[in-house]
Amino acid sequence: MAPRFALYAAPPANHPLHGFAARWLGWDAESGESHDAQPAAGLPAERIAAITAEPRRYGLHGTLKPPFRLRHGCDEGMLIVALEQFAAAHAPVRLPPLQVAVLGSFIALRPSLPCPDIDALAGACVQAFDALRAPSSETELARRRSAGLTARQDANLIQWGYPYVFEDFRLHFTLTGRIEDAAERAAVLAHLTAQTAPLLRRGLDVEDICLFVQMQSDGPFRVAGRYRLTG
Repeated sequence: MAPRFALYAAPPANHPLHGFAARWLGWDAESGESHDAQPAAGLPAERIAAITAEPRRYGLHGTLKPPFRLRHGCDEGMLIVALEQFAAAHAPVRLPPLQVAVLGSFIALRPSLPCPDIDALAGACVQAFDALRAPSSETELARRRSAGLTARQDANLIQWGYPYVFEDFRLHFTLTGRIEDAAERAAVLAHLTAQTAPLLRRGLDVEDICLFVQMQSDGPFRVAGRYRLTG
């Protein structure tokens, strides 16, 4: 299978959130280091491993343009040139303070206030790189639709390969997969809120666009490059 690429916002390796999330999720997308799950929130290590299994493959990230394969005739070099040009034309974004929040049945870090600048940056990413994206397969479309989409989200899926763009975009840094039990979800939320509180005193600037790559369909994503926003 051809590799998949994604454009993400991700804390730099020297930000305290990076190290915490690498240990919590069990995967450091920057270094390629794995970490064993530890007991937390009154749950055994095995349960922590289970609820972090889905986000573990990606490492801590906020999606700007979701995973895609390159269109026929395009290569990674073309993508990198486009990234360099994009980064030179767009300014860094200062995010509002982050907070741990529940989204549906999973837990993520979210900006505590609206941030039009990050919304605009994500929208620009979706549009600027779409000419390089291979069309979504029927399997990928069906998987996205299984979540239950609005008409607008389905139109986004068809046009852009992802339903949650533009008006439906919500920046988030995923910390768990779905946790259906409300009591368990509340315990994990309280644990993550307490653990991240001192780390979030340092704000987070989106200073670069991170190129993540997944070389195998069942493999993890790695950071392949950071492209400084200097516009």
